[in-house]
Amino acid sequence: MTEMLSYSFMQRAVLVGLLVSLCSSLLGVSLVLRRFSMIGDGLSHVGFGALAIASVLSVSPLAFTIPVVVVAAVLLLKINDRSRIAGDSAIALISSSALAIGVIVISWVKGTNTDINNYLFGSLLAVSKSDAVFSVILSAVVLLTYILLYPRLYAVTFDTVFARAASLKADRYTTLLAVLSALTIVLGMRMLGSLLISALIIFPCLSAGRVFSTYRGVTVASAVISVTAFLVGITASYGLGTPVGASIVVVHLAIFLLLSLVRLVREGAVRRKLLKD
Repeated sequence: MTEMLSYSFMQRAVLVGLLVSLCSSLLGVSLVLRRFSMIGDGLSHVGFGALAIASVLSVSPLAFTIPVVVVAAVLLLKINDRSRIAGDSAIALISSSALAIGVIVISWVKGTNTDINNYLFGSLLAVSKSDAVFSVILSAVVLLTYILLYPRLYAVTFDTVFARAASLKADRYTTLLAVLSALTIVLGMRMLGSLLISALIIFPCLSAGRVFSTYRGVTVASAVISVTAFLVGITASYGLGTPVGASIVVVHLAIFLLLSLVRLVREGAVRRKLLKD
């Protein structure tokens, strides 16, 4: 770890990765519980297409991609709620189309698959100093917004009818949740890749749900799991020479399987106790 942090690009990667992991785990609880996790996957693919176009136009990737993905988040949310096409089918349609467009645009202009691999699976070298500063600021905004609006996000996560009855603008806070998720996904894409960033939203919540049953318990555990998995994954990646994004996801998978085993053992112990009594 000490040797790894002696490099400036690794310091930037760890800082941004920790913040993105924390943001994605917190937002992921609401997204998974509201069955919006597919929106996160769709946004990552839309982000890939936007990054490809930004690369071709030689403009700032984050400055170009963030507005595109935020608009896509709102559209995907509307499609999920109102479209005649099934929500998951509509999201898959848009996300796969954006991914294909991104691949074609890069292959036409660059004539090589190198950039495609970096965008699909991430690259530590992609986190420049300016990107790191921008990412820290936006991550702080996401975290602060989540903390300040925690009671309202909790309400719209579990019962939108009650939220509307309590004079909360449920649709507005649902849209805000999608926008915050879009910002988080864009921040982490260049380091973890568009194909893997959605795992940071889904895995922590599912893992925490293996051992906790309350919203607060799942939220706190999800944040701890996400940060721990990131640190273990990036350290393993540096030591073993494996891709960063894939290493982090594999650590998340291991944690999920371990906690699932803990749950099975605990449920078995409870059943044996009940039978004994």
